[in-house]
Amino acid sequence: MKPLTLIVLGGTGFVGSCLVPRLHADGHRIVLLSRNRERHRELAVLPRVRIETADVHDRDVLTGHLRGADAAINLVGILNERGDDGSGFERAHVALTQSLIEACTAAGVARLLQMSALRAGEGSSHYLRTRGEAEARVHAAPLAATIFRPSVIFGPGDGLFHRFADLLALTPVLPLARPHAQFAPVYVRDVAEAFARALQRPSSIGRTYPLVGPDRIALIDLVRWTARMTGRRRLIVPLPDALGRWQARIGEWLPGKPISRDNFRSLLLDSVSDEDGLAELGIRAMPMTAVMPRLLAAERRR
Repeated sequence: MKPLTLIVLGGTGFVGSCLVPRLHADGHRIVLLSRNRERHRELAVLPRVRIETADVHDRDVLTGHLRGADAAINLVGILNERGDDGSGFERAHVALTQSLIEACTAAGVARLLQMSALRAGEGSSHYLRTRGEAEARVHAAPLAATIFRPSVIFGPGDGLFHRFADLLALTPVLPLARPHAQFAPVYVRDVAEAFARALQRPSSIGRTYPLVGPDRIALIDLVRWTARMTGRRRLIVPLPDALGRWQARIGEWLPGKPISRDNFRSLLLDSVSDEDGLAELGIRAMPMTAVMPRLLAAERRR
């Protein structure tokens, strides 16, 4: 496949910091649009990567950057918003996606790779609702699009295992809402590989790929395992939903917002799938047990 020119939104985040070097290894030229290019200069050391300061919510700005590009990749997403009315999720997921679709159309860019989430469009959470609405906009657009629906993503500096490791370091007792919610954690490098392979395959156009790891695990078991890997003896207290909802209300006001009401609503649905998009793309999923013990041991030493 000939090298492409790619415009990436959200490329300086957790998944992007892994995806950009992977795409660069394939010879592609990559332009990252960021609110502040000076904060992410480490990615610009790659010779075919350029970081541009841009307001990605401005359709005209997007159109200007997309002219001459071969494909757009949208990794933008948030897990929390200010308040609980859904407006933050609406702006980050739906409005931005619509602006990107219109900009791609105006600039003549036909190919779009869109990040979403497992169970998008289901349940009562603003997060999943707006992910689903963004998917609907993509499906309705005159673009050659591919959508990726990962479960929770793990890897260096993730917001899952490392966040719980930080919480476990603070307290001998950790109350846990929705303790039996199920996940299929997927490795960040496998997610990046899925994007890279789909970009090369015309057969991926029009497809939606669920991205899941080989392990299904309940939240409480995931937290207990994290405690063991970090060498901490902690009491994990499962909360009934009535108390879990109150914990979410209180968590919205704590530093780092460890849990919110919308997080709680998302946890009402298991983040698992019987479909395996990684396998469809020829990727053998990495288990969390092959990666996280080493990373959490480093966390423990630190």
